Amino acid sequence: MGMGADPFLPRRPLRQALRLHLQLRRLLRRNRQQPRRLRRQLRLQPCHAPTLRLHLLRPPHRPQLRRPPHHRLHRYGVPPHSPLPSANSPDLWRDRLEVLNSTGPLAAQRLGLPLVPPSLAHNGSFRQGANFAVGGATALDAAFFHDGSDPGNKFPLNTSLGVQLQWFEALKPSLCRTTQECEAFFGRSLFFVGEFGVNDYHFSFPTKSLQEITAFVPEVIRAISMAIERLIKHGATSFVVPGTIPSGCTPHILSSFAKDDPAEYNSTTGCLEDYNKLGMHHNLLLQEALEKLRGRHPDAMIVYADLFGPIIDMVESPRKYGFEDVLTNCCGGPGALICGDQGAHVCEKPAARLFWDVAHLTEAAYRYIADGWLGSIDSPATARESRYQLVR
Repeated sequence: MGMGADPFLPRRPLRQALRLHLQLRRLLRRNRQQPRRLRRQLRLQPCHAPTLRLHLLRPPHRPQLRRPPHHRLHRYGVPPHSPLPSANSPDLWRDRLEVLNSTGPLAAQRLGLPLVPPSLAHNGSFRQGANFAVGGATALDAAFFHDGSDPGNKFPLNTSLGVQLQWFEALKPSLCRTTQECEAFFGRSLFFVGEFGVNDYHFSFPTKSLQEITAFVPEVIRAISMAIERLIKHGATSFVVPGTIPSGCTPHILSSFAKDDPAEYNSTTGCLEDYNKLGMHHNLLLQEALEKLRGRHPDAMIVYADLFGPIIDMVESPRKYGFEDVLTNCCGGPGALICGDQGAHVCEKPAARLFWDVAHLTEAAYRYIADGWLGSIDSPATARESRYQLVR
């Protein structure tokens, strides 16, 4: 993809930033030496689960996360498999639930933190954390997506980031009572916020042009920023905020918005350029917004986690990851048949695929990303040579 004067692309060169990886690697090693008694985590997320999730960290972890010299996480390494979390979605086939095994839970596992229960679980214990993720959740409230020409045409979901924050605030009294107690509790916690935005855009593709969707990207970023501000007011100090994925590489976009003109596709990846530029635009604005938040809240640790670059690398170099197919889905079928529909089929080797269904990665792909966020310091030479260095 050329840089030029394209408004979607970053206008300044990126600088390497790997010290945070070293801090997290040390955190992981210390965690293995500590007793198994853990603190908590909270997670806000949709599925393509944008999420709010809280992890309460052990005392040795706090200073390492509170003062990172850089604010980016990137992917390196080849990880093993792991159990699968469910969040606030129905229990599906447990051995086929790659869609819900996203980077947040996997990264938490690497830090020795438990998989946290869905926030809406009956009789659940949330002293170790809570997961507010819901399939299809958006950053913007449902009212934004209502069709104004038909008052009866309601957006079918009411699980936006704002709604998840309400769930968090409803849960808060069971976790702490006084302002001092809540600040202490959430100050020891790690919040995963995202990735948000992908559903806002995907739901809009059938009815809006890319130009119209690009125009409301700042509103999505504003919603994410306001959510972080709101959590900070509750006492939260440590955040991981993932960017969005390259939508132009997803099977859903490639099949639903196929183009006749070969120039619409990237010659190296086979992905639709303009849809990926939308994601790059989102990620650039998000990183700028997070930098402003750091300026307003110097005592908070706010880390941007890259999803876009690692996925592009997997598409460009599938053999490096053991993938045999990176642009079609493992679960589903031809045409409009999606995973879970009658007649849908599942591929024989999910671990050899990048995409589980039309929009979500396989567990193997999420594992590569999560392991890389925490493990890049194991191979500093490879990190220096990577095209997708994390930047400050």
